[in-house]
Amino acid sequence: MNILSVFGELLAQSGFAALTWQQAVMLLISFILLYLAIKKQFEPLLLLPIAFGMFLANLPLAGLMNEADNWYNSGVLRIIYSGVKSSLFPCLIFMAVGAMTDFGPLIANPVSLLLGAAAQFGIYVAFLLAMATGLFTPGQAAAIGIIGGADGPTAIYIANNLAPELVAPIAVAAYSYMALIPLIQPPIMKALTTKKERQIVMKQLRKVSKVEKIVFPVFVVLFCSLLLPSVAPLLGMLMLGNLLRESGVTGRLSDTAQNALCNIVTIMLGTTVGATANGEIFLRVQTIAIICMGLLAFAFATVGGVLFGKLLCALTGGKINPLIGSAGVSAVPMAARVSQTVGAKENPTNFLLMHAMGPNVAGVIGSAVAAGYFMLMFG
Repeated sequence: MNILSVFGELLAQSGFAALTWQQAVMLLISFILLYLAIKKQFEPLLLLPIAFGMFLANLPLAGLMNEADNWYNSGVLRIIYSGVKSSLFPCLIFMAVGAMTDFGPLIANPVSLLLGAAAQFGIYVAFLLAMATGLFTPGQAAAIGIIGGADGPTAIYIANNLAPELVAPIAVAAYSYMALIPLIQPPIMKALTTKKERQIVMKQLRKVSKVEKIVFPVFVVLFCSLLLPSVAPLLGMLMLGNLLRESGVTGRLSDTAQNALCNIVTIMLGTTVGATANGEIFLRVQTIAIICMGLLAFAFATVGGVLFGKLLCALTGGKINPLIGSAGVSAVPMAARVSQTVGAKENPTNFLLMHAMGPNVAGVIGSAVAAGYFMLMFG
């Protein structure tokens, strides 16, 4: 046996020979996402694990997402992915988000609830579009629509319950668009508002008492869970995290939820969500339709929030900057930071972040309630 035949046999059994065009396309997409995460810094804590998980899952013959009869013989990423399939990771992420969230801006300015509700417009637009295509059942269409809420954990949760076969594309679409908020939202915000509107300076919010901050999470879980019991897992964990923060007696637990727990779950969730983007499954008409409708849902959610912000601006005599309406999507605090950035470019003295946090956290509650409604209707 000569050395050329040895190399020929080695090459024939290598991943190079097994590489399909679908895997090659997905590897290219993963490189683009890695570039956006590292070079452009588009939410790198989220986008980088997703991109690298996509990269790992499409390596030929690596088998990192293979599923075996015995779970311990499955690929390592498939084993970790059980936390996504069981909705454990989404609920833990909600606890971490709750521990990091200050509901004070929402309590101080209850009108934020309306802006958060208006930004859920994209959910229902995507649902109707998905139904109109004839490619999806009502349950699948509902799961696709939740992408418009820009809420990855809720999207996974409802997909697990209504359309488990679509968890992979829905999760990838939801988290990818969340990470790309700084790229998607600003052009829409600028197109729908005037320079004068973007320059509006909002007055400082009132100080919210500790009692209000403690009562709020308990009341929200009680009311929403009695109204829509299916939202209790998500809202319950969200408000548990917030109560750990606001109670003042569980500092260590709050710190763990905000930092160690959040970081660990983000790594595992992001990597395994990206790993579901297998080229042979992902590059299909149905999946591409989900990705496109997810983008439209996200765009219409931004449109709904901004337009309702313009309405409130007119009704209040110019006291509300319409830009904060775009933060009504659930991506906390990414969407609020985008509102702040766009407003500051027009008026460097403008500080919209805290005002935008009101609609932002309202959007988290709004998307969970929308998910609960869909589960009640189609579950």
